[in-house]
Amino acid sequence: MTVQDLRDVLRERAGAPSPGNPNRHDQVRSRIRRTRLRRRATAGAAAVAAVAASAVVGVSLFPGTASAPGPGTTATARTEQDKPAGLPEEFTAGDGTAYRRLAIGTIRKGSARKVSLTVPVSGKPLDVAAVCGSETSSDSPVVSVNGHGDPGTRLLPCGKGMQLSPLSVVRRGTTEVTVTFDATAHGSACVRHQKGGPCVPVEVKEGTWHVAVYEWTPPARPVEPAPVRDFPARLDGWKLARSATGVWDRDQSFTLVARSESGKIGIDQLCTGELAGRMWFKVRINGADSPMVSRCGSWKSGDYPMAMTEYTVPKGSRVTITGKIGLWGEYTNRPVRWSVGVYVK
Repeated sequence: MTVQDLRDVLRERAGAPSPGNPNRHDQVRSRIRRTRLRRRATAGAAAVAAVAASAVVGVSLFPGTASAPGPGTTATARTEQDKPAGLPEEFTAGDGTAYRRLAIGTIRKGSARKVSLTVPVSGKPLDVAAVCGSETSSDSPVVSVNGHGDPGTRLLPCGKGMQLSPLSVVRRGTTEVTVTFDATAHGSACVRHQKGGPCVPVEVKEGTWHVAVYEWTPPARPVEPAPVRDFPARLDGWKLARSATGVWDRDQSFTLVARSESGKIGIDQLCTGELAGRMWFKVRINGADSPMVSRCGSWKSGDYPMAMTEYTVPKGSRVTITGKIGLWGEYTNRPVRWSVGVYVK
């Protein structure tokens, strides 16, 4: 068989969609043999080499059931299209939770900054996911469900990898919801670069966002989260006074007593588990409510991720800190281990 014979066969195969046939390799070889007999080519070493090469090329050009690359495209481009934007059709989280993608969309830079995805509701928990494009972006999409905002769903500015966030406003008995991702600049936020200086409008950097809605199936049994690392004993002039730890949802509150000679205390949180970033903490100091703190830091390696909240308290007096702990979204068989540390000066 000549090189031209091989090219004719491959050109014919490339012009048609892949049949998804597991016996494809044998059929390609058989077709080449028929072509060789029809043209009465002399079988020899060159023909054997061509048949072997055709098998290799066939694997490359016809993967799975995807269509063969057309003019001006490459096999790599087709692979990227089959796995769009780092939002796979299915994946398994670290605790064994199985995720399945229901819908996917894109908010493109310079175009309409909003996209809506309508998905069925089966009764399983729903998460939204987002991956930002290669350019730097600060216009994180705001998520709403059927026109209502979700306080537990928050996508952070452009970062590394896929972000997952829960949908917690889906009502029982609902069979379908429309999830909207809106990257339009909201309000007229501004920032002061120096005390007493002018409030300068924040510059919003538009970027491309790929977004999706997933449903997930929890593990069959609770997956115990890893232990939380100890808080540093001293930190930027602060000294650790007390700490408490527990596992959500077995442990949902804490009480700590500390004394601050300077009248300042700091409270910080650390968590482990796949849903660590969905924890929230509501603190009362000497019986007075303080603003709720959402999100919990994870410290696996590197420097301590300090995110301390500072409070003013009576100098030299004993202070009682009580707290309630919760979690945004569904958490069946996905516990989170938490720790709270109180620092004083």
